[in-house]
Amino acid sequence: MRTADGSPSPLPSPDPTGLQEFAVLLRRMNGEFNRIAQEFAHAQGLHLTDVQALIAILDADSDGDAEAGGEAGLPMTPGRLRKRLNLTSGAMTACLDRLEKTGHIRRVRSADDRRVVHLHYAEAAKELARDYFMPLARGTDAARGRFTPAELRVVVRFLGEMNRELALLRR
Repeated sequence: MRTADGSPSPLPSPDPTGLQEFAVLLRRMNGEFNRIAQEFAHAQGLHLTDVQALIAILDADSDGDAEAGGEAGLPMTPGRLRKRLNLTSGAMTACLDRLEKTGHIRRVRSADDRRVVHLHYAEAAKELARDYFMPLARGTDAARGRFTPAELRVVVRFLGEMNRELALLRR
């Protein structure tokens, strides 16, 4: 298509709320989160899967765990974690062994059923992760500060809905 003077007409700007723009922005954000997680894994002598396991263990007691396909309020177990990360039993055992050896997690037998093992993020490791990820937390807070409470409620609603859709894809 051409304008009145014969020059090519500019392409219409993409819809900032369109699916394509969402996809690009979500991929970029995911890529940055993955880069930060990979750097943390490398600094701790861990694999990226180990960091994903730590995140799942940390989030296990939050309501967000249910939205991501987990069972909110239930302690994380090796079986639940294996299912969440889609790992074989052997790979899960190796991951948990690495995390326990490096002091990131504790395995605790259930008081009700000694056959059941609960996984807990070690307090010292939580502090280490908190320190490492503090720049990300500050950046997140700075970005949040540029939105009104009403806008943030919409963002939170979108992210919750997005996590529900992702959980459906998992099933």
